[in-house]
Amino acid sequence: MTTDTGSPVLRQAQIHRVRPEDAARMRALRLEMLADAPLAFLETLADAAARPHREYAARIAYTSAGPNNAQFVADPGGRLVGHAGGTVAPDEPGLTVIYAVYVTPAWRGSGLLGELIDGVAAWSRACGRPELLLEVVVGNDRAYRAYQRLGFTDTGVRVPHPTIPALNELQMRRTA
Repeated sequence: MTTDTGSPVLRQAQIHRVRPEDAARMRALRLEMLADAPLAFLETLADAAARPHREYAARIAYTSAGPNNAQFVADPGGRLVGHAGGTVAPDEPGLTVIYAVYVTPAWRGSGLLGELIDGVAAWSRACGRPELLLEVVVGNDRAYRAYQRLGFTDTGVRVPHPTIPALNELQMRRTA
């Protein structure tokens, strides 16, 4: 986006942990995420759309506090434009697993991805977990390169996609 003079317009979004009052906006973002990238998330758009608002509100309330699960959003004022979640890895106490990373198309390439990951990383460190792990569908080269730029390295580990047997995911790690 540019101004009349051709200068770039700097857009800013505040990164914050979801709050209970974000439930309706988070639901809208979740539906956008599933419509835009149906293979990247673990439910279908139809299932998410059918879920009652009270379930979204309960999930947001749960992830708005505590050390085990958190969701961070990018909020420019109005509609949310990005999301990244983090959860404790039950078998590896020093590890946070990053999940459901998404940046709305108009904000891609703006640096927002790094800011969302930084939000999860800061929370992870504060909870005593110095390492991050995420999984990327094999063949999603754009996401793979983006995570490499953020310091993640491919571990060589490949795991089956949890809902689509024909796909595999690769694991990437970095310090928090």
